[in-house]
Amino acid sequence: MSKIKIPIANPIIGDEEIEEVVKVLKSGFIAQGPKVAEFEEKFAKFVDTKYAVATSSGTTALHTALLSCGIGEGDEVITTAFSFAATGNSILYTGAKPVFVDIDPETFNIDPDKIEKAITDKTKAIMPVQLYGQAANMDKVSKIAKKHDLFVIEDAAQGHGAIYKGRKVGSLGDMACFSFYPTKNMTTSEGGIITTDNEELAEKAKMIRAHGESKRYEHAVLGYNFRMTDIAAAIGLAQLKKIEEFNEKRIANANYLTKELKSVDGIATPKQLNDTKHVYHQYTIKVKGENRDEWVKLLNENGIGTGIHYPIPIYKQELYIDLGYEDNLKNTEKAAATVISLPVHPSLTEKDLQTIVKVLKEISENFSS
Repeated sequence: MSKIKIPIANPIIGDEEIEEVVKVLKSGFIAQGPKVAEFEEKFAKFVDTKYAVATSSGTTALHTALLSCGIGEGDEVITTAFSFAATGNSILYTGAKPVFVDIDPETFNIDPDKIEKAITDKTKAIMPVQLYGQAANMDKVSKIAKKHDLFVIEDAAQGHGAIYKGRKVGSLGDMACFSFYPTKNMTTSEGGIITTDNEELAEKAKMIRAHGESKRYEHAVLGYNFRMTDIAAAIGLAQLKKIEEFNEKRIANANYLTKELKSVDGIATPKQLNDTKHVYHQYTIKVKGENRDEWVKLLNENGIGTGIHYPIPIYKQELYIDLGYEDNLKNTEKAAATVISLPVHPSLTEKDLQTIVKVLKEISENFSS
């Protein structure tokens, strides 16, 4: 196999990030401190919420948000199985049960028309995943949640800067959770953040992420060590100044790929909903037939990195099978078998994009013949 020349992801760390980290290291205050507070304030402003609570990862953000909403033993949370395992696992951490519903086959996001049938007297929340950088149909999700008095917790791990009908992802539910893992649209190396307009939920989240402390050495609730460091926040502050530029480059790259690939036989390009801004954390196509692995192999042999997001629905992971899950969701299963994520990151050159298109057209012609 040829060496990958066009990687699927490429975190961009510049002199600004390095300088900010050095300042923190020289300050001697490297744990959670003033930089975290500044990052929270500026990220809340970016998302247009009143509050933000930084955490050590996107997963701990989800766990903290669920606990802040009182989710626990015996409760159920409705979500999608077409996501990274953290979506379901964070629900399990609380003692609650993830209840999976199928996805919209075109957007890959949770199908809101399937949600109400899954609601029981144990349901306490809906957790839509804003997958690949595009919001789910939040009007319908919110309407259902309001009708049944349920929390809405956005898994916005991939949605930095995405917009739904004029509102930023992260401001569309009771709480929202972002990840700053290195492959995301912006990074803090590792890290996460919760956004909300609810002061009570924000205060609960702050306690839970710091050993349940209401005041120094006074522990009001059971909490965890889920704090972000000032080192991570310093990187985040520098990245936050660049996120809009990063996103616009991703969108331009995605538009180029769609323009060139939309008529290529065997490929279905991503669908963007009206009234949304898709920020393309991933540019994910579907390929026809049962030869997805051949497409991947040929792309990789031609030096193009790929990702499969996600090859195994959460309910088919060994952990969930052992827990008794026997789901078989048609659209989820088909997506898991046919999706391929292509490079779309801001580091791509015009030549890189041309190469990706050229190779895909050649693969398509080979399969067609």
